[in-house]
Amino acid sequence: MRSTKATTDCDVASSGPASTEQQECTAETRADDGFNWGYDPFHYTTPEGSYATDPDGPLRTLEYREMVKAVNGLGMRLVTDNVYNHTYEGGQSEKSVLDKIVPGYYHRLTPDTGEIETSICCFNTATERTMMEKLMVDSVVTWARDYKVTGFRFDLMGHHSLATMQAVRAALDELTVAEDGVDGRSIYLYGEGWNFGEVADDARFVQATQGNLAGTGIGSFNDRMRDAVHGGSPFDEDPRGQGFATGLFTEPNGSGVGGSAADQENRLLYLQDRIKVGLAGNLRDYVFTDCTGQQISGGDFDATGYAGDPSETVNYVDAHDNETLADILTLKLNPDLSPAERGRMNTVAQATTALSQGVSFWHAGTDLLRSKSLDRDSYDSGDWFNRVDWSWQENTFGSGLPGAWRNEDKWQYMRPLLERADELRPSAEDIAAAKGRALDLLRMRTSSPLFHIGDAEGIQQRVSFPDGGPDQARGVITMQVSDDGATDLDPDLEEIVVVFNATPDEVSQTVAGARNGFRLHPVQADGSDPVVRGSSAEP
Repeated sequence: MRSTKATTDCDVASSGPASTEQQECTAETRADDGFNWGYDPFHYTTPEGSYATDPDGPLRTLEYREMVKAVNGLGMRLVTDNVYNHTYEGGQSEKSVLDKIVPGYYHRLTPDTGEIETSICCFNTATERTMMEKLMVDSVVTWARDYKVTGFRFDLMGHHSLATMQAVRAALDELTVAEDGVDGRSIYLYGEGWNFGEVADDARFVQATQGNLAGTGIGSFNDRMRDAVHGGSPFDEDPRGQGFATGLFTEPNGSGVGGSAADQENRLLYLQDRIKVGLAGNLRDYVFTDCTGQQISGGDFDATGYAGDPSETVNYVDAHDNETLADILTLKLNPDLSPAERGRMNTVAQATTALSQGVSFWHAGTDLLRSKSLDRDSYDSGDWFNRVDWSWQENTFGSGLPGAWRNEDKWQYMRPLLERADELRPSAEDIAAAKGRALDLLRMRTSSPLFHIGDAEGIQQRVSFPDGGPDQARGVITMQVSDDGATDLDPDLEEIVVVFNATPDEVSQTVAGARNGFRLHPVQADGSDPVVRGSSAEP
């Protein structure tokens, strides 16, 4: 409630870009400031009232319904983030519900002591049990049928069983417009197919993890392509490891993390192949020529491809967890690059998701070079570190050292960069340029059905990477999408060629052309980027 929201009177805006004063101020109220990512489930099938004008009465239900109706009325789809994998409290605690109904049943217990498992963060639910699974299925159906929610994203989906997720899918598929006012088959399901904790490696049941979901039509986030674009993993001890879109080999940052030039070159070729699999929908059976010149499937290439259908892949380069894309680039790129150059690399990274087969996922503010001042886990950092400037004037980099409670072990890398905030912070013009390029990517993605082929067989027939093998360009990926399949998907085009150039140099690529030659995409020819407008596609 607004009346109980804790606030602070600190002047955080006047503190230095690498100061600890901002976090010291926000730490005083972070438990009671009203900022909440929504990961404290209480009543699963009741609208939470934090954003209602009156959180304690029926108005929160009415306003939620009005919100969903308004979004659907705009021709958009509304997706909820669902946290059925844990409850905020258990036992006899104030906000415990399920344990008070049937103690010890609705939560997953340790086999040795009988305590509630907490590998996720809080009190893990046991959705593999009949009635907890029923609660989850009935809840999802309620949100779809009665509130008209059109998509569901499942938090830590790998802690649910594959059977439970299939039960959710089957229940939604039964919903019809005639009987329920909604076409359940059109509702998309996806989530985090991570494999960890007490259920890891199918220890207690067959999990809803990445590889196990093939053939279900349920999507999962593709961390393979994400990490190849970035370089390294969000959990690396040293965050300066580079990848395809952060300058590995082609623009070294001088950290030494990538090893020798030869090591970096070999690593870059490997990462380019991982990205190619992602661009082709991250399909396990997609066959291509890898960097050694061998024909190999996506699944056999270091277990990169895991999907049976492109709908089962959600390609992304940043999300609410971990650093924003702009902050990742700040940590990994050559420290001498200008803000404008960093903005262009932001677009290159975005392009790998925007022009890929499968589902393209963008994080709020990615197009605006949004920063969280390098905060790698901002769920409890309040509005100061999480704010977004929707007026496009600043990206909020240099808002202080992020909270020690999640970031102190990385301060040695963060502090020198934040101290240079005036040099590294993009201008309003840089942000507007990045926004324009991002919109161009979206326009291109929606310009042709060839970016949405929709089935594995069609992708194998139509998507290729002509510049493959050991002699392929370093830091450049060329993708060719043909309309020569059994069905004419785009009557206006024979072929699309996409060139991802992550190098600092102008490059030329030769491909076997369509019969009538190539031309620059109309969106780019009349687009926001003068550099791209000056490029050419010749017969």
